[in-house]
Amino acid sequence: MSPASTDHSSRRATRRRVTSQIRALVGLLLLVAVIVLFFSAIFHELMKREGHEYSWITSAYWTVQTMTTLGYGDYIFTTDIGHVFSMIVLTTGVLLLFVLLPFMLIQFVYAPWLEARNAARTPRVLPPNTQGHVILTAYGPVEAALIDRLTQFHLPYVVLVDDTARALTLHDQGVRVMVGPLDSVETYRRAQVGKASLVATTLPDTVNATVILNVRQASDTVPIVATAEWETSTELFTRAGCQQVIQLGELLGREMARRIAGRSGGKTHVIGRLDSLLIAEAPAAGTSLVGLTVRDSRVRERFDLNVVGVWDRGSYVPGTPDLRLTDDMTLLLSGSQQGLDAYDGEIRVHDRPAAFAIVVGGGRVGRATSRHLAAAGIEHKIIERNSERITDWSRYVIGDAVDPEILRSAGLDRATSVAITTHDDDVNVYLALYCRSMRGDVQILGRATLEQNVSTLHRAGADFVLSYVPMEATAIFEIVRRGNLLLLAEGLEVFTVPVPAPLVGKSIADCRLREDTGCNVFAVRAAGGGATRPDITTPLQSGTELILIGGRNDERRYFDKYGH
Repeated sequence: MSPASTDHSSRRATRRRVTSQIRALVGLLLLVAVIVLFFSAIFHELMKREGHEYSWITSAYWTVQTMTTLGYGDYIFTTDIGHVFSMIVLTTGVLLLFVLLPFMLIQFVYAPWLEARNAARTPRVLPPNTQGHVILTAYGPVEAALIDRLTQFHLPYVVLVDDTARALTLHDQGVRVMVGPLDSVETYRRAQVGKASLVATTLPDTVNATVILNVRQASDTVPIVATAEWETSTELFTRAGCQQVIQLGELLGREMARRIAGRSGGKTHVIGRLDSLLIAEAPAAGTSLVGLTVRDSRVRERFDLNVVGVWDRGSYVPGTPDLRLTDDMTLLLSGSQQGLDAYDGEIRVHDRPAAFAIVVGGGRVGRATSRHLAAAGIEHKIIERNSERITDWSRYVIGDAVDPEILRSAGLDRATSVAITTHDDDVNVYLALYCRSMRGDVQILGRATLEQNVSTLHRAGADFVLSYVPMEATAIFEIVRRGNLLLLAEGLEVFTVPVPAPLVGKSIADCRLREDTGCNVFAVRAAGGGATRPDITTPLQSGTELILIGGRNDERRYFDKYGH
């Protein structure tokens, strides 16, 4: 059934409902009229028996005033039968006034108004001219973060909800929703899926499979991105028609292993790419750069690399010329592969211990971290209390990581990195606090299930904190924006914007972007060209794009000041 025929059927059903309500209303009014005439006739006859002769208008007048409980008292009975009749009329009027009348108002006035209002707030079909929108199949922390980004870049979206009450709640929170069952092909047709820019489904794997098949039946061309909890789901979703599958455990584990590998050996480790411009990390500990300022290190002159900034115990610090490098810092570099190779060839690490990592938790994230560490040749141990998860006994330590003896037996005294991967944020905070108290020099990586616990983990001593919410939201947004956003770490992003009109003709040095917004110019991209390292003295041209680096709050300040 096409959306047009569905709309036609819906309109016919509405007309039938309205016609039925009008008939019921007319019937109720006729019933009231018959009752009034009936009581008026009885009043007329009873008054005759008492010796009074009144007109039919007066009879109707008495009936109406008695039924409505007004009771002026200008016409009264003197016999018992008249009094009984008066009570019957009064009781009937009370029932009409307090039962039938409210029912009539609710059924024929308030209910249709409320239904129309709710229908406007929770539509079951999107307008035919809707296009370029992102269709989401759920609403949670990830979707909220993604919607925040979509709204920031003025990209339309809609959240599909199968429950009207839930949809009303989300609408009142400012979320654009459409009501419809997720297991119905018709829902996606009504959501104009053929004109959408993307469908993103983040539900459990079993539900995602159904969504992918239904979306693909409704449209052969719309891109679909899905999250997957299990490794086997990746291939299944791809066969079903999904263009991109985000395996969350694998994504988080790879990032943790990357941080651990980047700290070992002192060499540069590429963490991102913008066209031909590479972004890499390099630990300063044990190198000749320690104690020097960024200016004195002459990294730009020697290797044609920019020191964009540094990580200092998990906090990002812009790479200003006077910034002094310490053992706790990790440099964030940008440049070519040739420059990174030259850096690795000249900058030597002295007396650095061999890398050894402890992975706390043998779940999906812990196992993924272990696989990537093994691929990088980094020795490690996994602490896991559930023996059923163990696949390689040589790498596991059985026990609860909150037990200090278990941590010591796993090798905390010689560890260079500790990756805390459990799904319990309270446990992760405790372990970060304990490991930092025992080892001030060890690198601690923490996982935050809830985004609000990221700062708590940092305060507990974690150098880096990784969370599903921003990673998943950014991964989906990168697909929407086709690479215009890059998440370097929790709370630090590289994003691309056109040069705002007020900055055209000004040099980067004169723009005061860092002072006004907190964002630094990471690179520039001329029209039709690739990303290049910026020359801070060259005036910016219209049509050029700025590639900025900053935290989420810095990014908001930029858009508040310069718009989209």
